[in-house]
Amino acid sequence: MKSSSTLALLTLTPLLLLMPACRSGGGTTVTTSNSEPAATTELARTEARPKSRKQRQRSEAGKFDFYVMALSWSPGFCATPAGERDEMQCGPQRHFAFVLHGLWPQYEERGWPQDCSTGQVDRQIVESMLSIMPSTRLVRHEWAKHGTCSGLSAKEYFEEAAEAFQSVKVPEAYRAPMKQITVNPKDVQRDFAAANPKFAAGGFVVTCTNNGRFLQEVRVCLTKDLDGRPCNREVQRSACRSNEVIMRPVR
Repeated sequence: MKSSSTLALLTLTPLLLLMPACRSGGGTTVTTSNSEPAATTELARTEARPKSRKQRQRSEAGKFDFYVMALSWSPGFCATPAGERDEMQCGPQRHFAFVLHGLWPQYEERGWPQDCSTGQVDRQIVESMLSIMPSTRLVRHEWAKHGTCSGLSAKEYFEEAAEAFQSVKVPEAYRAPMKQITVNPKDVQRDFAAANPKFAAGGFVVTCTNNGRFLQEVRVCLTKDLDGRPCNREVQRSACRSNEVIMRPVR
């Protein structure tokens, strides 16, 4: 007879396989087929280790030090099986490049707050974000997991997220490439810094998939007033270590 722990594992395994990619402040990012990201349909935030009791107690709305804004490379997600089924983000008439994954409150020392309340986000607010955050599930998830810890209303939080997204200038080469690009992640970081001279040095971090082959995100560190600032060590540790990554073309 199987033990209760074995039965629980067998029950959970199919659910875990269905979960798309998650974000981690400095830990592991789960990927799907071919190790490409599905970050734009994040349903849960995977961490390298469980939160300590102290961290869980710290999750109080408005009590954080800075933001991390994640810009996901949409063509990477659209190349996965999950993306191929996602008409909203990856349909024939949808030609996204960098999209907004999230605006995440972060602690300076380590970790982040999450799930600070059970408040819901209005449908009109969700729809207002779809031009830069093309997934209704993602918008709702980001509010529940991260936005509730901002100390802002849902309307204020997504207005700030949109403002932050618009404040970052994407370098010309990465706006809508029609051909596949192979590039050093450090060059992507330098290009973003050069295109945004008002942002602090060390304020951009480029991440890649677990196998190091594909560009996944550009993460931008911002003050609570949405000014650029250097990323802390935890965010910097998520930087891609590959010498080159593939950026799939916008299709």
